[in-house]
Amino acid sequence: MARTPRRLALVAAAVLGLTVASRAQQTLVSAERVKAEFLHAWNAYKQYAWGHDALKPLSKTPHDWYGTSFLMTPVDGFDTMLLMGLDEEAALAKRLILDSLRFDKDIDVQAFEITIRLLAGLLSAYQMDGDGRFLELATDLGNRLLPIYNSPTGMPYRYVNLLTGVTRDSLNNPAEIGTALLEFGTLSAATGDQRYYDKAKRAVVELYKRRSSIDLVGSVINVETGEWVNTQSHIGGGIDSYYEYLLKSWLLFGDPEFRSMWQTSIAAVHTHLADSRFGRLWYGRSDMTNGTRSGTEFGSLHAFFPALLCLDEDLEQAALLQESCYAMWTLHGIEPEAIDYRTMTVTAPEYYLRPETIESAYYLYTYTGDRRYREMGETFFRSLVRHCRTEAGYAHLESVVTKAKADAMESFFFAETLKYLYLLFAPPSALPFDDYIFTTEAHPLRRNWTR
Repeated sequence: MARTPRRLALVAAAVLGLTVASRAQQTLVSAERVKAEFLHAWNAYKQYAWGHDALKPLSKTPHDWYGTSFLMTPVDGFDTMLLMGLDEEAALAKRLILDSLRFDKDIDVQAFEITIRLLAGLLSAYQMDGDGRFLELATDLGNRLLPIYNSPTGMPYRYVNLLTGVTRDSLNNPAEIGTALLEFGTLSAATGDQRYYDKAKRAVVELYKRRSSIDLVGSVINVETGEWVNTQSHIGGGIDSYYEYLLKSWLLFGDPEFRSMWQTSIAAVHTHLADSRFGRLWYGRSDMTNGTRSGTEFGSLHAFFPALLCLDEDLEQAALLQESCYAMWTLHGIEPEAIDYRTMTVTAPEYYLRPETIESAYYLYTYTGDRRYREMGETFFRSLVRHCRTEAGYAHLESVVTKAKADAMESFFFAETLKYLYLLFAPPSALPFDDYIFTTEAHPLRRNWTR
């Protein structure tokens, strides 16, 4: 029988339909594979480190940040369990958290890490689970963190004693100063107490006031004097989430001051930090005072930026930068902590199970629907399994060159890395993207949420 154009079109449509269906099935399989690896790591934590902050996967021993546990892995991983439908595991984690987590301890803690891991995790748990005891814990913790803002400038000290409220370390960085409003603002919305929002916002505004004449911030500032100690500017660790929270605070709370601060800041970042080398887009280092290029280092903590550009609806720039991040990942089969993009050589060989490149792939797929980003996700997932999986969970790498493992598995592996991988492959209904803003630790907070 002769194949007419109509018959050929019907055959092509049928083949296309099968292809689309098979791709959809494959992505569901990939999501289930990620879930299985979450369970592999979580079961190892349960067996060898239950009730502690984290598991050391090579020695199969527990690790606590401050000599006593704050249950970082269960708190950080709880909302990921809920998203994955791991209800029995979530129930176990919830019982442990509500029965055992206490903050009345005579311990100096780093406020930034406690905020993004514990305060954010508890607030997301309250929103997603609905149990008021999560909010009680979050409120107690928020109150114990508030003394960090009692500096002459209103910018926070780095450390606070959870029992006495005594603070220390007046030299701070923009990321630790500016990464709290999503959490503290949500706490204000949940409790009706405006203090949390006001103090966290003032810190950001005071930092922003001290930007340079070309609208850049530096790396280190004295929160007592307001003087810059290090004027190097970049978008990597120590500054990264300051920019992230400028935009996300506008999107979550609708505060127009944050939109204005973001628009001014991102223009300066594009003007003075963006760098093109060998046909690729990067963001390097410059002096905040004059924009003079001072370094060509780019690393895993820079790789959140394509996701942020997506939120700013700059998809062209986001796609270009993600290709650079992917080139960094594939340079040695898995992402190093940092490279010199001028020479494409590794300058910091560690891999800490970081999520940022995966996060950006998830955002780009969500915004564009381009299969390229799910294909990247498959590469990321295979790399993790091949190089980091152990008998008891997943391990950091001492070197992406040698692939030698290190005895650590941070809680953000559960909160961010596996969450973003899962969401990259899962149906959109797993978490309706437009209804949430992710904190820097990937804890989803609802937009337009009231208690």
